[in-house]
Amino acid sequence: MYQIQFSRGLDALPLAKELRRKVFITEQGFQNEFDDIDRTAWHVLISEGGFPCGTGRVFETPAGSGCYHLGRIAVERDYRKQHIGSLVLKKLEEKARELGARELQLSAQVQAQGFYEKNGYQAFGSIYPDEHVPHISMKKKV
Repeated sequence: MYQIQFSRGLDALPLAKELRRKVFITEQGFQNEFDDIDRTAWHVLISEGGFPCGTGRVFETPAGSGCYHLGRIAVERDYRKQHIGSLVLKKLEEKARELGARELQLSAQVQAQGFYEKNGYQAFGSIYPDEHVPHISMKKKV
């Protein structure tokens, strides 16, 4: 059984921070993983028996717009292909709706675009690099 925790601000979820460091910095080579948004965004942590399985964050941008950005979605290697990513996405979407979202947006790694399309997101704009990885903007009406 999975445990689900939400926190406003990343510091209250050290296991989420650890998982993001492992996935994005160690595995994927990103350098600028943590930012000021982490202090005010809502973060979710999915864990099993105290072990972090998946995490992500959601925040409104710009403030008052009803547009919420989902991001920093990471799944522990041993839990991939077990629907943890979908669970993280679902929980972030629920939180955004609770906060008044009318539209959801995210910046997807191109290799994960199909995953987001299966979850109702549509690509828009051109592919662009984020550090060294190709990304595409995606959105979904709620």
